[in-house]
Amino acid sequence: MIAIREVAAQGDVLFRRIAKLPEQVIEQRRTGRVVVAHSETGHHHAIENRRVRFYESGQGDPMIAYLSVDGDFADVVHHRAHDTHAPLRLPHGLWEVRRQREWMPEGGFESAGD
Repeated sequence: MIAIREVAAQGDVLFRRIAKLPEQVIEQRRTGRVVVAHSETGHHHAIENRRVRFYESGQGDPMIAYLSVDGDFADVVHHRAHDTHAPLRLPHGLWEVRRQREWMPEGGFESAGD
């Protein structure tokens, strides 16, 4: 478990503490765990903690999202049986979540996958 204070990465996902949420964010309804970053291969980065709210960018950018950790902390777990990233412990507060993008030689960017 890696406890962080201000900024940390888990594979292709960057978590950065922020002072307040942008005005345009859209809170996402929960039905179970919060998947903060989807992987094409099913190796998602997710939080099981019920005291977390997840927000999409209101500007339509799928590479940026936001978290509100309302409890003391929330653990982000990379769901892969092998070659997994260590869990991150986010303390109480607001967090920006950014996905890394890779430059493709064929032209353009695409999401990095785990």
